[in-house]
Amino acid sequence: MEIRTGFIGLLGRVALCAAMGVAGSSTWMSARVTLPHVLSDGMVLQQRTDVKLWGKGIPGDKVTAVPTWNGVRSEAKVGNDSLWSMEIVTPSAGGPYDIRISDGDGSPVVLKDVLVGEVWFCAGQSNMEMPMKGFDRQPLKGMNGVIAKAKPTTPVRVFTTDSRKGHWVRTSAKTAQTDVGGEWWDNTPENVANTSAVAYLFARYINEVLDVPVGIIVSSLGGSRIEPWMSREAMAEFPGYSYDHLKEDAKENAWNDPCLLFNGKVSPFTSFPVRGFLWYQGESNRHNADMYDRLMAAMVKDWRARWGGGESMPFYFVEIAPFRYEGEDGVSAAKLREAQANALRLIPNSGIASTLDAGNYNFIHPVDKDTPAERLAWLALTDTYGMKGFGAHSPRYESMEVKDGKIYINVTDAPSGLCPMWTSLTGFEIAGADKKFYPAFAEIEEKTCRLAVSSKDVPEPVAVRYCYKNVPEPSVYNVAGLPLLPFRTDEGD
Repeated sequence: MEIRTGFIGLLGRVALCAAMGVAGSSTWMSARVTLPHVLSDGMVLQQRTDVKLWGKGIPGDKVTAVPTWNGVRSEAKVGNDSLWSMEIVTPSAGGPYDIRISDGDGSPVVLKDVLVGEVWFCAGQSNMEMPMKGFDRQPLKGMNGVIAKAKPTTPVRVFTTDSRKGHWVRTSAKTAQTDVGGEWWDNTPENVANTSAVAYLFARYINEVLDVPVGIIVSSLGGSRIEPWMSREAMAEFPGYSYDHLKEDAKENAWNDPCLLFNGKVSPFTSFPVRGFLWYQGESNRHNADMYDRLMAAMVKDWRARWGGGESMPFYFVEIAPFRYEGEDGVSAAKLREAQANALRLIPNSGIASTLDAGNYNFIHPVDKDTPAERLAWLALTDTYGMKGFGAHSPRYESMEVKDGKIYINVTDAPSGLCPMWTSLTGFEIAGADKKFYPAFAEIEEKTCRLAVSSKDVPEPVAVRYCYKNVPEPSVYNVAGLPLLPFRTDEGD
């Protein structure tokens, strides 16, 4: 009996099968046992956990699996719905290993070159999607040398739903899928060139520090809003959305319509254990920034529930970088950044990697991807892996006090104070009761390390804004070199 790996799923699309170079429908009819694409040669499994194996088969058949790391045999019976699943227990990081899967009648299939280590799910829009080689006419700084030095012996592996050998693959679905096309890539220059830069640089950093294999699952779509990444259940608390596009013959827009990317690019992985999530998205939600923090919190809660890890699964995300959008002095991006900062309070076990000092107002895709990747890695190394001795969190606004014509600002996550000292700071505005904001003088008090903000044009100040523009002028950092997150002390539009 024939056993095959890599099926397009119970609810997959024939067109996508053809696009991914997968065998046609006649082959599926002859296959006895099939596995989803993510369960294949070269994969990385999360260490020290129960890992699920699943697939399709002939009802009544018995499927067995034996991994070489312990030789323990697990088995499952194929149900009347043609589905089977079982769990195997993974060891501490190591490998390579094999997993032998058989239906007991015919040649078994052996999943080869399997590593065990740390696995992260990485999603978002174009700044997550942007590969190491850059987009056409949009390069990345310093990446050519990184690509050239990539070695297959480095245990960093990538599974991407977005690209096959450098050609974009666009996937969405009207119903939740159990599989999506893709394959695990090893660390060769050709593969690294076509891998998400932010995700890959994060994985490489984690591998170098922890000295364990690292796997990243990349699932992104440039220009997408957050709503398509959310399930129907997660969207339930947000009225006003239409779901007519989920009807069988209805037109759909994967970039805008709720649930389509969740169904096609998230749901297929919820049975595959991961350590946590990386998220780089938000530019396309500037139009509804006022609800973005709640949308993101609902999405994260839903993802965690579906993966079964709850709040123990970290969620680290990237602040959208400066870009001119409707104008340098506009505030649509500032509102979105504000929502991202607010989301930290709504999402337990989360962290934000600031890019306030790593953007370019002429390029929505910053050439610097090292900075966000490194800051994501610092968050993971401190908050997830328990390392100490270095900073990971950007300072955040905590409270204000008005006294003697000045507003004093207190912040969190600056245990050794703010910097630079003894100099005037940029990016601050101050307003009185008329809510008219003026450029402000700001400095860090030597004794208290508070920010002191004032203006001769505002003798009785009531509110302060910092970097509250599309293209701000950041000037304040903690001693670890992490930027103070933008903030405003006033409310309203």
